Amino acid sequence: MTAQSPGRWYFGWNIVAAATLITLLTVGMRMGIGPFFIPMAEDLGMSRSLLAGIVAIGMLCYGLGMPVAGHLVGTLGTRFVLLLGTVIVVVSILWTVTARHPFSFFLAYGVLMSLGFSFTSPVALTPVISRWFTRRRGTALFFLSTGSMAGIALLTPALTWFIQQVGWQNTLLGFSALFLMLMLPVTFLVIRDQAPASTDLLPVDRTRDATPSPPAGDGYELTWREAVRTRPFWQVAIGLFACGYSMNLLGTHGVPMLVDHGFDPLTASYGIGLIGLVAIPSTLILGQLSDILQRKNLLAMIYLIRGLGFFGLLLAAVTWELYLVAAIGGIVWAGSIALSSAILADVYGIRIVGILYGWTYLGHQIGAMISSWLGGWGYEAFGTHWIAFGGSGLILILAAAVCFRLPLRGYVQPRLAG
Repeated sequence: MTAQSPGRWYFGWNIVAAATLITLLTVGMRMGIGPFFIPMAEDLGMSRSLLAGIVAIGMLCYGLGMPVAGHLVGTLGTRFVLLLGTVIVVVSILWTVTARHPFSFFLAYGVLMSLGFSFTSPVALTPVISRWFTRRRGTALFFLSTGSMAGIALLTPALTWFIQQVGWQNTLLGFSALFLMLMLPVTFLVIRDQAPASTDLLPVDRTRDATPSPPAGDGYELTWREAVRTRPFWQVAIGLFACGYSMNLLGTHGVPMLVDHGFDPLTASYGIGLIGLVAIPSTLILGQLSDILQRKNLLAMIYLIRGLGFFGLLLAAVTWELYLVAAIGGIVWAGSIALSSAILADVYGIRIVGILYGWTYLGHQIGAMISSWLGGWGYEAFGTHWIAFGGSGLILILAAAVCFRLPLRGYVQPRLAG
């Protein structure tokens, strides 16, 4: 494989396109729980609290699978992990649509499907993209966020429509067939772990590194066990906790919350889908900015505006207000995950970025677990969505302050004591 030269297509962009498609399907379904929520609860005779608890534990299982995926990618390769995840997802869907008892449904939908999707998630794809890109790593990783947002924009209304037409079981079966048909050729024909030595550097750049050289003794020499004892790791993890809390709260309870506030299901799903639709072009712009501006400042801005957007969704009373808030929020809805992974690569190097990303993403899913449960329990206990959604706004604003204090590129703060 030859390195990039002017006027020649770089194969790494094929990998980015494949990873974006995989992320669209994986995250789109994980964030597409909202349309399934009420039909599942009614069909299976579950309370909102019980189903929210199953979804919450599923989010935790999704997170627990992330470090495993990161380790397996490092030892067995990206292709193996993606294929294993695909098999698990298909089997879990077949089990889910036949499950009638809550415990069986919990094992199939809550545990097994979550683990399968963790193996096809951005955590499994970040290392291969980081390996193929140096000069435009931020832009390349941002395409994963584009896939996530496209998944929300396309799958949320599509799943809502299909559930209304054929029921939630047949909708899941149709998704599993589509997932299998797309994952197999993409994984075998496009995904390649071995990148050229000079990655995407132009000839003029090959005599020097495209990112600032780290000082001696920095994170590039750390093992992953040493890295988790440094402050930047935990700052990124706190940010991803807020990201997971907010994104999965919206994905799981956004449509039910808006329905409870007087919007019809399709209008509510269009509002949630609009966030992802606006985020698609926004991620392309943010990706370019991430290779120019300080990534920590961009990440802090995303969390701050997203936090304010949650209060806007709670206060929206008519359709145009909902769509206005969704459009503004969509501008910064994506990018936190891509920026977090890029910052980890900047600070600690690409050698351990997959493992570190897997562990920080566990914080993302702990947040997702809490919000998935709290969104259902809080409404049933207090009759209001302000506890879960208002809390999300406050947590995001706090995360903005924490991430603003992240170090600059190529610099690792002293290790934490202990």
